[in-house]
Parts: sequence; C-alpha cells; structure tokens
Amino acid sequence: MTALAGMRILGVDPGSRITGYGVIAVNGHHLGFVACGTIRTAQENDFSRRLLTIFQDLSEVIQTHGPAVAAIEDMFVDRNPRSALKLGQARGAAVVAALHNGLSVYDYPARVVKQSVAGYGQAEKGQVQQMVRTLLDLSAVPSKDAADALAVAICHAHHLALHCIAAFRH
Repeated sequence: MTALAGMRILGVDPGSRITGYGVIAVNGHHLGFVACGTIRTAQENDFSRRLLTIFQDLSEVIQTHGPAVAAIEDMFVDRNPRSALKLGQARGAAVVAALHNGLSVYDYPARVVKQSVAGYGQAEKGQVQQMVRTLLDLSAVPSKDAADALAVAICHAHHLALHCIAAFRH
C-alpha cells in the first residue's frame, strides 16, 4: 500500500509488553495506510527499561513517518491494580514520546474507538481488525495490537471530520 499525501495521524495502543502503533494519512475523506507495527518489550526484565524502549521506539516511528498529531487509547479500569499501574506507565511513556517530538496528543477510550471503527462500542478484536483492513483497503489483516493502534488513528480522523462539519455549520 502506498503512503498518501495529507495530514498524518499516529495511533497508539499502549501496553507494558506490547505497544501497537499505526500511522495513517488523511486526505479529505480518504484514509490511507502509512505504517503499523508493534513495540515488544516483554524480553526486558527491568520495567523501567521497558518504558525507555517504548519512548525510544515511538520517537523513531514519529521521526520516520512524520505524523502531525498522536491519538492514544485511554486507559480502562482493570481489576488488577498492578496491571493497571503498569499500563498507565506504558501509556505515559507513549504520551511523553509524542510530546517530546512536538505532537499534540488526543485521548480516546477503547469504547469510543470501537464505536468509531466498528459501529459498536463492545466490538471484539477480530471485528476491529477486519474493519481496519476494510477502511484502509489493506491486503491483509494487521496484528491485533497494530490494528488497535490504527483504529485509534482512524477514530481521531473521524472526530476531526465531525469537528470540521460542526464548525462549518456554525
């Protein structure tokens, strides 16, 4: 798939072991795929080093693909407080990477992302993957974490479009 000209949006699905990222280009109403992937930190035993890896690798993605803004999935409340704390720290590393590289950051809860992409706020991961593939006209389904990150970017693009329509009407 070729990258399109237009505003680029970085989407991030933070995780303490796997952080997904996706970059899309928005050109009018058309969404185009630029890049996606995962940052895997599970092999690192030192949690602080995992956070550093997330920061450094996302900074590299930003410098390589030049997004204008970052959209990051907001945390959900987990039953396990320790897991929630680690997820929050991973999310913080992603936010700081975006801000450090001059990007504005927009937060979206998972429910809003799923609603925006799949039309249902409690859609399963497989449904999100298929909708991302369809919306970006991809030849294959991206991994779950990369698809979630692309979905966050698509969600932000949809919210930008709605904001522009609302502003135009006033």
